[in-house]
Amino acid sequence: MKIAVLIKQVPDTYGERKLTPEGLVDRDASDAIIDEISERAIEVALQQKDADKSVEVVVVSMGPGEAKDALRKALSMGADSAIHVLDDALVASDAGWTATTLAAAIRHIGGVDLVVAGDASTDGRGGVVPAMIAEHLGISCLNGVDGLTIGSEVSGSQATESGTRAVHAPLPAIVSITESADEARFPNFKGIMTAKRKPLTVVSLSELGVDPSFPGLARSVVVSTSERPARAAGRKVVDEGQAAEELVEFLAAQRLI
Repeated sequence: MKIAVLIKQVPDTYGERKLTPEGLVDRDASDAIIDEISERAIEVALQQKDADKSVEVVVVSMGPGEAKDALRKALSMGADSAIHVLDDALVASDAGWTATTLAAAIRHIGGVDLVVAGDASTDGRGGVVPAMIAEHLGISCLNGVDGLTIGSEVSGSQATESGTRAVHAPLPAIVSITESADEARFPNFKGIMTAKRKPLTVVSLSELGVDPSFPGLARSVVVSTSERPARAAGRKVVDEGQAAEELVEFLAAQRLI
């Protein structure tokens, strides 16, 4: 079995994330790290590799040159190889462009049985890219899966408004996992040293057969940006016998009751 894991390098989730005037992520405003949900996706694949040594794990990332650091970490955790999609034409890519490119990268790898990704990156929170990739590739898709089980098919559970439901899909498939997945392992010394010898291939859009000038690949355009307003102080209610009534009025005004 060959498993491709989609990972993303993001601004430090504990730092202040900012946009440039052009609406791009300001990558100089904070440290760049591998997204935690990406690490959990890697762990899902590596646990399958632990159970079956014939499993091959390939990590895939689309991003600037610095994204190679995230890929190297994934290799040190135990992945077998890495693909870095690097092209100036990908700057300011939206979800549609990202899905088109990553789908092409998965085709480029060839023979992928399962694609694992996080359900939403911490810098975008779109949560739509895995389903869009599935549409490009014509494969099954399970989004937001807890307790993923991998065999001749993939299965798990999805949270719903009223509880959970069991889901399954045949392979090949793409699955996005939630933060309920196991925390990622730490790279050990051997993993760090062997990662330097593992293949990390850099590919461009032309090598993937993607034409950035194709009319159907028009991307979203950021018209304007604005900083998040400062948090205002909350309203204090001093109980002088009428606090309950004021609280009810406030909740009703906010349509909370």
